[in-house]
This record gives sequence, structure tokens and C-alpha cells, in this order.
Amino acid sequence: MWFVILSVICSVSVGIFLKIAKRFQLNIFQIITFNYFSALLLTYFTYHPELTFQEKTIPYSLFIGLAILLPIVFLIQAKSIKEVGIVKTDIAQRLSLFIPLTASYFLFNETFSQLKIIGFIVGFSAIFFTLNKKSESKSDNWVYPILVLLGFGIIDILFKKVAVFSDFSFTTSLFIIFCGAFIISILFLIGKILVQKEKLEFKNILWGLALGILNFGNILFYLKAHKALSENPSTVFTGMNMGVIILGSLAGILLFKEKMTKWNYLGILLAIISIIFITFS
Repeated sequence: MWFVILSVICSVSVGIFLKIAKRFQLNIFQIITFNYFSALLLTYFTYHPELTFQEKTIPYSLFIGLAILLPIVFLIQAKSIKEVGIVKTDIAQRLSLFIPLTASYFLFNETFSQLKIIGFIVGFSAIFFTLNKKSESKSDNWVYPILVLLGFGIIDILFKKVAVFSDFSFTTSLFIIFCGAFIISILFLIGKILVQKEKLEFKNILWGLALGILNFGNILFYLKAHKALSENPSTVFTGMNMGVIILGSLAGILLFKEKMTKWNYLGILLAIISIIFITFS
């Protein structure tokens, strides 16, 4: 579970980083683009991934899928926040947990104990109570939140498949995925510069390179967690989600002075209970 904890810390740190960047009115997409460049450099110089391999062993659909989804889902998430607000978007992102949990049973043939099922039920209750906040948006357009739900759920499943893919070391897979995500993002960015006359600013590049360090740790430890708990993918999926709820909520309270209701605190408590059940299972 240590890898899950480290991944949670990095994930919440990414969120804090982006929230601070937004306060400084920086260009978030430019930051995300160069975050992938920083992450691929870290992967290369830290792990020296093996880049000579037989073409027939390359899981093209897996790598291309993640390379496209990582930046695309970010764009959809940003659009969803703009259209329906952060509360509904957060609900969709957290409820995406249902997709990898279903995959754990049907695709990865995991057997759920009664204790773990109780942990799942408590975990979904935690999602409901933690995100039980008033939304400032009056829009009822749920298209973008649904796309966010599907996008994050599919990304979780694909990363699990990367972790258990035996023909590649996961660091080599990570390097290829970061390369692909950077290429897709830079193409989008070039389009925005040419069509929308968006200005590329050096400060966004620097923030992006710094963010890549955190994102590198987030995905690296997430893959390590799936390798360490290869027989229990649902533990990683749920532990990660509940951990982000707990630490993210605490960060909101302590760093950003966010107001929490008694139901939100109940949600945090249920998330802790959920992790305890799933860990002991």
C-alpha cells in the first residue's frame, strides 16, 4: 500500500499545483503540455528504459490509447468545469471508480471478499458525502461530466494493463506513453497558436517542467502499486480514489481555507473506513 500512498501524495500535489497556477492566471494547457516533456525526460534519465525491441511485441493500441486519452481527457475535464462547474465534474471523476472496479471482476478475474465489498459500498458513500456541495453552475448539461467519467475510468484500466504487460518493463512503457502524450499535446498547442493566435509564454513552460516531476511520481507509483498488488487491482483503484478524497479534502481545508459541511467531514471519515476495510480484506 506504500506505493498507493506515494501516488496519492503526488496526485494531490498535482491538483494543488494546478490550483495555484490558475490563481496566477497561467495557461493550464501549456503547463500540461510541457509537463509531459519533463516527465519523459525524468523517465529516460532515471531508469534508462530499453528502447530497442521487436516491433511485433509493441502493444500499439494500449500505448496510443493512453497517449491520446491523457491530454484529451484533460481538455474535456477543463471544458466540463467551465460548463457545469467543478463540483459536478469532481463527482464524475470520482464515480469513474465504478468502471475499473467492474473491470477488476470481469477483465482481471479478481475475486471480491465480503470485507472488500463492504469497503466498496462505504467508499461510494464517501464519494457522495464528500462531494455533497452546492454547485455554482445552473447548467444541466451532463455530456461533459459523463465523458470525464468514461475517460478517467478507461485510463485506470489501461494503466493496469500496462503494469501487467510482460513483454515491456513498465518504465519503457511509461517513456513511450509520455512521448506520445507530449506529441499529441504539442500538436494541439500548435493548432491553438496558429488558429486562436494563442501566445506561448516561457513562464508556462517552466511551470510545466516543474509539474512533470509530480506527475511522473504519480503515474510511476501508481504502476508500481499495480505491479505489487497485481492480484488485487480493485485495492489500488479504490485505495487511490479514497486516498485522494482524504488528502485532497485536507489540503483544501488547510491550504485554501475551503468550507466543509458536516456531510463532507462524514465523507472523509467514510473514506478512511473504506480504506481500512479494503486493506484488511
